[in-house]
Amino acid sequence: MSGAIPVVRERLLGLLPGRADWAAVRRSPRRDLLAGLTVAVVALPLALAFGVTSGLGAQAGLITAVIAGAVAAVFGGSNLQVSGPTGAMTVVLVPVVQQFGTTGVLMVGAMAGLVLIALAVARLGRYVRYLPTPVLEGFTAGIAVVIALQQVPAALGVSDAHGEKVWAVAFDAVARFVVHPKPAALAVALAVAALMLLGARWRPGLPFSLLGVGAATVFAEVIPVDLVRIGALPQGLPAPSLDFLDLDALGVLLPSALAVAALAALESLLSATVADGMTVGERHDPDRELFGQGLANLAAPLFGGIPATAAIARTAVNVRAGAASKLAALTHAVALAAIVLAAAPLVGRIPLAALAGVLLATTVRMVEAGSLWALARATRGDAVVLVLTFAVTVIWDLVAAVAVGVGVAVVLALRAVARSARLEQVPLEQGEHSAEEYALLTEHIVAYRLDGPLFFAAAHTFLLELSEVTDVRVVILRMSRVTTMDATGAHVLGDAIRRLRGRGITVLLSGITPAHDQVLATLGVADDLRRKGLVFPDTPAAIRYARVVALSTVGHPTVVPVD
Repeated sequence: MSGAIPVVRERLLGLLPGRADWAAVRRSPRRDLLAGLTVAVVALPLALAFGVTSGLGAQAGLITAVIAGAVAAVFGGSNLQVSGPTGAMTVVLVPVVQQFGTTGVLMVGAMAGLVLIALAVARLGRYVRYLPTPVLEGFTAGIAVVIALQQVPAALGVSDAHGEKVWAVAFDAVARFVVHPKPAALAVALAVAALMLLGARWRPGLPFSLLGVGAATVFAEVIPVDLVRIGALPQGLPAPSLDFLDLDALGVLLPSALAVAALAALESLLSATVADGMTVGERHDPDRELFGQGLANLAAPLFGGIPATAAIARTAVNVRAGAASKLAALTHAVALAAIVLAAAPLVGRIPLAALAGVLLATTVRMVEAGSLWALARATRGDAVVLVLTFAVTVIWDLVAAVAVGVGVAVVLALRAVARSARLEQVPLEQGEHSAEEYALLTEHIVAYRLDGPLFFAAAHTFLLELSEVTDVRVVILRMSRVTTMDATGAHVLGDAIRRLRGRGITVLLSGITPAHDQVLATLGVADDLRRKGLVFPDTPAAIRYARVVALSTVGHPTVVPVD
């Protein structure tokens, strides 16, 4: 235990930013400042909308964008990431708010931060790269649908919709809207969404989300329509507080904290990977990115913010705006803080329907129909994983969707690998033997070459095939092409050898690699063959011995006792 403490300390120190991390700031600070301001304009309506959707209010979204955005920018492992509240995170937080209230959400965020820091110290960030693409695409498409369903009540002007799942709440909102329609809210939401989607095609560089929200706010002020507003916001950031801490609730909140941490890690590392792909020469440090997100989620609850993660949409805007260092993401957080201080009363007049329109447009942009269609047509297994992950995300929850998707993908991958394993009969070379002698040998000696993995998924098929060997005196098992062998495969091999020897067949092994030989020796498989000299370094030596055995037993079949 004492020896582990220096290792942890060393790893923590290695995760802290150094002078080299800020070297990029000096290259083009003006461009970074402009990129940060551009991202702030895009992030403002999203932060407000995600705060409202989470259930803690618009101010929580702004606080998260400011605090978590600044901390993650300084301590994260990417020069280009922009962090804050995201739609995927609000999907996880809504049931937490309903069950545990505001203090529960703050506790969950802080606990998730500690989990992320532990993952960073354990250097687990690099393993996200192994997630299958169909899982990621199905997960993203499912999140988009869930976020869209979350906006249905606000877009329809319904404030009292109920349901245990997000789709149930959306259906209830539609039913209430049919009875008491509020066309103004629906018109505002659709207009803002249409402006964002059409404007992005016309002039991609303009912040149409902010323009749409501004126009909707002016419309609501000038024309007397029934639109629900954000409401009063605090003019400034609240003082940090630990009043939300409740140590007695740790056990109850742990599953939710693990779900939040898993989602934060997944989304942040995916976002960093996307950012790397959009640039030349940029490579993020996955463990440091987890560390930065962990500190951000520790800091945000102190000020009343919700759990945060890196945002792919805002990160992409940051890259396209020309960002080259952490200064851009930090500028985005400072600019949002200035807006909170200077324009809180104006922001409070924004209609909720306008924010719903922003998120509806965002969900449309999240889904790449061409990519989904290509994956669905790639292989049947990919299609199954994609559809299953998507369905579980929408119907159940995000963490379960990733678990189910990865689980099914692993099963299908093992199935494909198992099918690649072959047990192939190999003809014996005639050499200098006469035709009669060769006919005799080939009638009573069979050589099998094992190709591919011999592990739990393929072992039983191997046993069934080998058990069908008939009318032979000697079986040579050529092991040189076995790529993988686990305990199950070794035991099944031993079982096959015992069955063949029980039928009077001599079994010879050849070409066992040192790694596989160690597995067999450790488990005691084929020990009797070793003692009797029936394990050979190569196949020619085994064939020579087999011919001697076959000739000596012609007309005198014997049953070899099995130890």
